[in-house]
Amino acid sequence: MEPGKKQGKTTIMSMNRLIPVAVSLMLGLAGCGGGGGGSAPPTPPPPPPPPAVTKAEAYQFLNQASFGATEAEAEGVIAMRQEAWIDDQMQKPASLQLPHLQVLPPPQFPFELHADRVDIWFRNSLYGEDQLRQRVAFALSEIMVVSQLGALGNLPFAVADYYDMLARNAFGNYRDLLEEVTLHPAMGVYLSMLGNEKPDPLLNIRPDENYAREVMQLFSIGLVELNIDGTEKLDDLGQPVPTYSQEIIEGFAHVYTGWTFAGAPSFREARPTRFNQVIPMQLYPGFHDTEAKTLLNGVVLPAGQTGEQDLAAALDNIFDHPNVGPFIAIRLIQRLVTSNPSPGYVRRVAEAFNNNGSGVRGDLAAVVRAILLDEEARPTMAMEIDGKLKEPLLRLTQLWKSYNATSNSGRFPLNAAYILFGQGPLQSPSVFNFFSPFYAPPGEIRDSSLVAPELEISTEYLNTQFTNLMLLQCFFLNSQSQDLEDDDVFINFEEEIAIAGDIDALIDRVADKLLAGQISDTLRQELAGMLALLPESEPALRAAETIYFIVTSPEYAYQR
Repeated sequence: MEPGKKQGKTTIMSMNRLIPVAVSLMLGLAGCGGGGGGSAPPTPPPPPPPPAVTKAEAYQFLNQASFGATEAEAEGVIAMRQEAWIDDQMQKPASLQLPHLQVLPPPQFPFELHADRVDIWFRNSLYGEDQLRQRVAFALSEIMVVSQLGALGNLPFAVADYYDMLARNAFGNYRDLLEEVTLHPAMGVYLSMLGNEKPDPLLNIRPDENYAREVMQLFSIGLVELNIDGTEKLDDLGQPVPTYSQEIIEGFAHVYTGWTFAGAPSFREARPTRFNQVIPMQLYPGFHDTEAKTLLNGVVLPAGQTGEQDLAAALDNIFDHPNVGPFIAIRLIQRLVTSNPSPGYVRRVAEAFNNNGSGVRGDLAAVVRAILLDEEARPTMAMEIDGKLKEPLLRLTQLWKSYNATSNSGRFPLNAAYILFGQGPLQSPSVFNFFSPFYAPPGEIRDSSLVAPELEISTEYLNTQFTNLMLLQCFFLNSQSQDLEDDDVFINFEEEIAIAGDIDALIDRVADKLLAGQISDTLRQELAGMLALLPESEPALRAAETIYFIVTSPEYAYQR
């Protein structure tokens, strides 16, 4: 046989052997999308599940996001996790106040309905399903303040509807909220925009500047320019840069002219009724100033615009100011989580305000999520500057929620809450709220350049008042009390009475309900020593002492 033929035969045989291998390789490449050769990388294992939410973490979260943690609600957070709980809460409709007031028999004097308004506020705050919405509404009510004390004393429907408006907008857009606040008759009366007229030199009429000033200073941008992280911008001399001037205040004051109660025959004949105090104010064009107006950042509104055009442009001008994101971030973080948020925390929340992830500015739902889910809201390693002092109302509502407080009438008659606790729902002494966001008591806190706003109403008198009220609640207004009147709000501690013979078990039970079980050794030892002095034959007294001891302790007053 010739060498060439032998070689050819061998080549053909080799190719026959290689063809199946080549086909297999080609099929493999086709299956994994083509080129590069080799087999597909193995599918990575799924990420490990997040660690379970502990009871302490659930309580800490609920004390930030509701009117006080309870064991049942903590179990819900543990099962759902915080993210799903927030999503679920944001879908719940608002528990409202105005419908409750509207079905009550008319009292002799309108101001009497404020007691009913406070009553329904407590019912909604304690037992409303929309806990997060109600808590955010309360926070907003301490930023965009109106109060029954003063000009709104005889307008309880307006005050109730104003709070309902805050609740409805708690997860809406800040621009919409700003407009509803501006045109609400309660705000119009409280900060004297309602009835504001264009200038008339002959009658010595000049536009009122009250709302123009406060909507900027307190509701939106503050007094000085801010960086995105909430720190102050400084000029070349190292001084803070003011956000607005007197000329700008006057410009906005002229914008807010011509608005008063709706449906009146004329501007000057407008009077509040049961109906027009709960609908937006109406523009009466003849009383609106149509001259040019200077606003923020050099914006000038042209002359000849309608009142509606001026108002829309002015509110857009405020809304678009770069201060709004960090300003609202700081105020809401302080009301919900901590008095001293870090610049990084403020920046992350302000960025959520500026862009919710879908290009939308001012989405309050995104802001609330960013606040409550931030790594600093519940840090792994606690620091002394974390958290804040609980407001007196929140200390009360947590106790009442934990011990199923009620009254025989079903009412919570605490219209004098602002006298008893230094605060009450829409009962601020002024537009500056019950306390300043900048308040720092003398001593260690101020020396450390920190703030503690709630300490401004933690005076010796009010602290003593709160302690005495808790004594009355625990020892005389409970499920064992005799001769309770219909409106007496009492707590139920039958479960504690049943185990009062075991001091450790009793302390554990109360600490579980009020402190998520996080009781210090010092507090436990002091409490156990005191309980040992009480006879075992008096279980109700032991239960009352334990609750009172904890609810008046610094550990309960501090919100981590």
